[in-house]
Amino acid sequence: MARKSRPTSFDIAYRAGVSQATVSRALRDSPLVSEETRRRIRQIARELNYKVDKNASNLRRQSAVTLALLLFEDPTPNDTLINPFFLTMLGSITRACARQGYDLLVSFQQFSEDWHADYQDAHKADGLILLGYGDWHSTRGRLQRLVEQGTHFVRWGPVFEDQPGVSIGSDNRHGGQVVGRHLAALGRRRVAFLGANRPTAPEFRDRYLGLCDSLAEAGLCTEPALQVDVVDSTELAGYAAAQALFARGVAFDALFCASDLIAIGALRALLEQGRRVPEDVAVVGFDDQPVAAFCNPPLTTVMQDTKLAGEKLVNTLIREIRGEPVESEVLLPTLVVRQSCGAALPRSRPATSSQAR
Repeated sequence: MARKSRPTSFDIAYRAGVSQATVSRALRDSPLVSEETRRRIRQIARELNYKVDKNASNLRRQSAVTLALLLFEDPTPNDTLINPFFLTMLGSITRACARQGYDLLVSFQQFSEDWHADYQDAHKADGLILLGYGDWHSTRGRLQRLVEQGTHFVRWGPVFEDQPGVSIGSDNRHGGQVVGRHLAALGRRRVAFLGANRPTAPEFRDRYLGLCDSLAEAGLCTEPALQVDVVDSTELAGYAAAQALFARGVAFDALFCASDLIAIGALRALLEQGRRVPEDVAVVGFDDQPVAAFCNPPLTTVMQDTKLAGEKLVNTLIREIRGEPVESEVLLPTLVVRQSCGAALPRSRPATSSQAR
């Protein structure tokens, strides 16, 4: 007995009285085909038990219907080498891909001269989402090569007027300003900052500059001795930076950390020094990672909306792949107040040098 052949798109086209190309467009929900025709074609496909050959379809379109999420290898206390902040964004990116009918390939960034060939040129992925970048100056040249090679990509990070490619990022300066205003309103007068203040780390630098903006508005000065340069966003780096601040012998009654992980390390150092939080020192982080709510005391922090960020990254990249116009976008972070800041201090309370010990 002859084996019955599988139905094809040509069989659907014959029954529907349309071309095979129209069938292909209808099954992809192309707006070039009317809704009535798409509905009729889908009904015939169900009756024939027709299944789309995804590999063949992708080959014809030279499309993988896949996005590649490439993470930067960050220093971590374990072997994951992934900043936990980006892990909170991963779920949103995955769901956004699924809604758009795209698969997601997750790997690490490999910035060799032809690293893009492993993805878009080899049709493994139609475009790249880049999370993390390390030193901005060295990364900029690599991104420029991607632009020159015609690679579709979008990244999470700072937005500059003359940057290569498209970015979705947070308004870090605004986040720092919100923190500064909040601490000043609580009566804190000497605010230290743990985080980098250099062009190669623009996100941390903007958080510090935003803090300086608000302190200046409140008539408070910022001292170089109250800023400790920290590049790595880890608990260990935060602990070491807080220890370095203590060694300077400067008085401070508040501590703004460039990330939650840095703040968690600083909290341990404050505890070891006998400094009470928030009575002696108010502490604020940045990112609102899940662990922030479970610190002791729970950490006041600046929330970056990772759910919205993930959706923006995916939707922007897909529009770029389709040839639609896209622009960089800056998302507004919000302050999440918890017990690590405490209530307002009496106006007469001075910050003495003895509190730095």
